[in-house]
Amino acid sequence: MLGILVSRADSASVHIGEQLRAVADWETREDDSRPDGAGGGTVYETEGAQLREFGGRHLDIVRPAEAFDGIDLLAVASRHAGETGPLLTAHHTGNVGPAEHGGDDNALAEACPNALGTVREALERHAPPDYEVGIECTHHGPTDVGVPSLFVEVGSAEPQWDDPDAARAVAQAILDLCETPPHRPPENGSWTDGSDTQRRRQLVGIGGGHYAPRFERVMAETDWTVGHILADWGLDALGDLDTPAAESVLRQAFAESASAYALVEGTAAQRVESLGYRAVSETWVRETDGVPLGFVRAVEDDVMTVDAGLRFGEPARDGALPDTYRVVELPADLLAEARGIDREATYEALAATALAFGTDQGGTRPTGPLVLGPDTDRERVVEALLDVLASKYDSVEVDEETVVASQRVLDDEKARTLGVPEGPAFGKLAAGKPVEVDGETIPPEAVHDERTSRFPLSPE
Repeated sequence: MLGILVSRADSASVHIGEQLRAVADWETREDDSRPDGAGGGTVYETEGAQLREFGGRHLDIVRPAEAFDGIDLLAVASRHAGETGPLLTAHHTGNVGPAEHGGDDNALAEACPNALGTVREALERHAPPDYEVGIECTHHGPTDVGVPSLFVEVGSAEPQWDDPDAARAVAQAILDLCETPPHRPPENGSWTDGSDTQRRRQLVGIGGGHYAPRFERVMAETDWTVGHILADWGLDALGDLDTPAAESVLRQAFAESASAYALVEGTAAQRVESLGYRAVSETWVRETDGVPLGFVRAVEDDVMTVDAGLRFGEPARDGALPDTYRVVELPADLLAEARGIDREATYEALAATALAFGTDQGGTRPTGPLVLGPDTDRERVVEALLDVLASKYDSVEVDEETVVASQRVLDDEKARTLGVPEGPAFGKLAAGKPVEVDGETIPPEAVHDERTSRFPLSPE
C-alpha cells in the first residue's frame, strides 16, 4: 500500500494533491482519531493508495507513516527550490552532516531504491515538454519516517509550483508507485550465494554534486537502481571519513538502502571497503548488467576482477546460466592473429560464445582466459576465431593441432622484374586483376606467391 503525504505548508504540495484527487477515483472518510493537521480529518483512498494532508512542513514531521493504515511505502508531494529552471525530481531523505532542514544530524531515513527507479521513469513519461527530469542526493529531513520513503517534487520556483501541468505530472508519477515494492527482491535461482543485500541490484551513490546525473544515467541504462546518494558537499561536512560520525553515516547509507555495493571512486572507495562493503566503478555496474551477482563474485574470484579486465559474454545474460563453469586458455598465436586482423570482430566472437573472458587495454583487447559452460567446447570458440581469419586468408584449415592459413600475396619484386610500375598497377594486381604493360598483359598469378601461416591450437 502506498501512502501519499501532502503538506498544506507547501503550495506545490497542495497543487499536486489537487491533481492527485483529480486524476484518480477516490473514496473519502473522516478520521477523528488524529488532529486535522497531523494526517487526520478527511482521508482519501483509492486502490493501492491512501492520501492524507498535514498542516506542518513535511521536512519536520516525525514518523508520518504512523498516520497511515498499513502502508509499506510513503511518497511525499513537495516543491523543489533552486536555480535549475523547470524540473521534476525525486530523492531520498536524511542528513549527511548537520540537520539544517529537518530531521536529526547524521541520520538517514530508510530509502526505497526500487521505487526511486520507478518514479524516475514515470516522471520521464509524464513530464511536460519544457521540464527536465532528475534525481538528487540525500539532503534534508525527515530522518524518522516509519517506512521506506521518497520525496517527489516540482521545481524550481513559483511559476512551476503553480503550474497545473507540472503538478499533474508529479501526481501521475506518484500514482504509478501503487503496488511498487520499495526494494528490489534478492536474486533467486542459480548463483544466489551471499546475503540478501549482496543479491539486490541496489547501489549506494557516493560522490558528485547535489544533482546526480551519473547515478541517474546508471538507473536509466542498466538494471541497477540507487538508494542514498552522499554528495561531495555532504562528505565534506562529515570531514575525516575515519571518524565515528562518518562511519555511522556510511553504515546507515548501506543499511537504509538495503545495499552491499557503493558506486564510488577515489579515496572514499578505500573507506567503503574497510567497512566491509564493495566499492564498484561505473564500468563494473555496466558490465554486470543482467549477469547474476553470485556468478560475478565467483568468476571475479577465479579469474580477475571487472576493473582488471573481466568481461561477460552474451551467454551469461541470456537467462540460462549453467550451474558450473570451467576456465580455459586460448591458442595465444591464433588469438593474436585474429586480433590483428579485426579486434572488434574478435571481441564479438568471444562475447557471443563465452560466459566471460579476460581483456586488457581498458577492456577493448581480448586476451583470455575464457570462462565456458560445461556444454560449450573450446573448439566452438576456436571456430569463431577461424571465421575472423577467413576475412584475410584465402583458405583456413585445421591440420590436426594446427591451423593452416594460406593467402596469395603480391610479390613486389616479381612485378618490378616484369616492368610493372609501382602505383595503381600494383594495386590492381594485388586485387587479382590483370594489368597491361607495354602492350603485354600481366596476369595476377604471374606476380603472386602463396604464403602459409601456422598457428598451434595448444594454449602455449
